Amino acid sequence: MPLRALARVNLAAIERNVSRLVSRLAPGAGLCAVVKGDGYGHGAARAAGAALAGGARSLAVATADEAAELREAGLEAPLLLMGAVSAQELPVALSAGAELVAWSERFVTDLAAAADGRVRVHVKLDTGMGRLGTRSRAAALVVAERVAASPALELAGAMTHFATADEDPEFLRAQLERFRPFAAELRRRPGVRAHAANSAATLREPATHFDMVRCGIAIYGADPMHDDPAAWGLEPALELTSYVAAVKRALPGDSAGYGRRFIAERETWIATLPIGYADGIRRALSGNCDVLIAGRRHPLAGTVSMDNITVDLGPETTVQEGEPATLIGAQGGVRQTAEELARRIGTINYEVLCGISRRVPRAYHHDGQAG
Repeated sequence: MPLRALARVNLAAIERNVSRLVSRLAPGAGLCAVVKGDGYGHGAARAAGAALAGGARSLAVATADEAAELREAGLEAPLLLMGAVSAQELPVALSAGAELVAWSERFVTDLAAAADGRVRVHVKLDTGMGRLGTRSRAAALVVAERVAASPALELAGAMTHFATADEDPEFLRAQLERFRPFAAELRRRPGVRAHAANSAATLREPATHFDMVRCGIAIYGADPMHDDPAAWGLEPALELTSYVAAVKRALPGDSAGYGRRFIAERETWIATLPIGYADGIRRALSGNCDVLIAGRRHPLAGTVSMDNITVDLGPETTVQEGEPATLIGAQGGVRQTAEELARRIGTINYEVLCGISRRVPRAYHHDGQAG
């Protein structure tokens, strides 16, 4: 019998996605695989290994603990820690040999004091995202000078992040024009790389590629424009499955789930699947989602609960206990994507994939071959 919930990750798909992305890059640009958020729900260490096998030159994470996890897994590739690092987290980041991001003179001072050996530093200019980074190019250049002047630090990069690469090309271009002179100034120094592009910018605007792109969602085969991965030649790497734990007849007036939000209007059959919102099936999908069983779409009936969902099989069914069920992926020529689930509840595919909880085991394979 299948596991109650399982995320099957095709590492070969990640390799191919990375290879296809690399083939689109401007001459001289390399790909940094972003594996933060536990590899967008796919498992950071295994996803990182597949990305490197596909041609990624480096990795990126958001936290010191994520950096440490990759090193503990034996991954030795260059590693960029893109997020803020507190004084308490700094020893963990330095122990992992991570390259860090700076945007204030104070952080540069603290980092130089804590460093044991030279630390590679990327200086971030906020060109319109409005989060980390300094808005002032002059101030960012001062930070870069402080880094370059410190014997404990090495100026490694100039970076920014796009706010609307998946939506508004005009604002992306405005950000790009703000970044260009800053990048040009820092690239005069030997070994400094400029990088700005996320997955959406990598696919849509070659002028953003500079020396490196930072691809996250696309390496996992999801569409950064939230529509159709196949349109970009991407293969979804993850399938989320469960199984039919029970099948019972429901008569008119019978209900299923909390709050009796599903009440049978006709005689039908109800399947119960042992997967719920503690596994990442959002409660907002209640009555608003399909499940693939026996190669057909069946509507989710009633309220998603913590550990179970119920599915309306219709008045005639041959579905039996133990049959596999697919929530993300394909079955019998029918496919349901993370993008579709996201649209149904007004969110993005990133959140759907990252929301698959650690309670769900990950199983890894290469085009069906275990490993």
